[in-house]
Amino acid sequence: MVRFREGARLDTSGVQDRRGGGGRAVAVGGGGIGVVGLIAFVLIQVLGGGGSGGSGPDVASVLAQLQGGGGGTADNTELAQQCQTGADANDSADCAAVAIVDSIQDFWTAALPQATGTPYAETDTVFFSGSVQTACGGATSGSGPFYCPGDQLVYVDLTFFDQLQTQFGARGGTFVDAYVLAHEYGHHVQNLLGTNQQVTPGETGPTSGTVRLELQADCYAGVWANHATTTSDDGQEPLITEITQDDVDRALDAASRIGDDFIQTNLGGGTVDQDAFTHGSSAQRERWFSTGYETGDPGACDTFATDDLG
Repeated sequence: MVRFREGARLDTSGVQDRRGGGGRAVAVGGGGIGVVGLIAFVLIQVLGGGGSGGSGPDVASVLAQLQGGGGGTADNTELAQQCQTGADANDSADCAAVAIVDSIQDFWTAALPQATGTPYAETDTVFFSGSVQTACGGATSGSGPFYCPGDQLVYVDLTFFDQLQTQFGARGGTFVDAYVLAHEYGHHVQNLLGTNQQVTPGETGPTSGTVRLELQADCYAGVWANHATTTSDDGQEPLITEITQDDVDRALDAASRIGDDFIQTNLGGGTVDQDAFTHGSSAQRERWFSTGYETGDPGACDTFATDDLG
């Protein structure tokens, strides 16, 4: 499994721990892992995978509940006490998430200006429980992790990582959590570069801009993973000391289980509707994460310049 350097110092300032608030989580599909996928997964869950005769609550009522989330103010006191070193990250899932955020941002701080000439602006990850208010509206745990361009923050209820195993059947593991977080920071990179402005809101389909945005974020996650064991946290030594092939296999397994076709087949009505795709198929998500991981090159992630998404 992923290992962190025992003596590395963790920086919790990149996290806002809002888990003192929260509220009732609404089961709206989950696994969004994206910047524009929340509504699509509401529709998949509520309408039973594309049919209009679903017996669940209507879409309007679920969306209203989504807007009723809590939030809470950030209090990092306990997190800062618990998560001080890489040894803590090796022992605690919360601290591992802190370490992963540190590593991802350290990587893009150095890599983004070199690759694009655009400076990287660090942003926080918000840990929440149950529900949260954002500049993009209210959201719940069931929405899955997401990035909000309005406030440039990554949001995650850490219980989603358990949900990946229990609801989606993923193998799980620390590197799966890292893939998810790195994907969301991929959306932050896109926002800094203005890539998301190429996408028409609400656009769906197998070659839509929405899908291209998500696959590129998968690729950016793979790029970080390629460099994770050489990315320094202090200018001298890497924070992450080991990523195994089993770690990579687990990430690919997770990617396959959050593809649109897998979700529609297994968590929806059992019928695949490509016109409703918002994140790409399982095979596409695996392919683009692998592209980033194998090349380590952000330039290889231009999903908007290819007619072959996989």
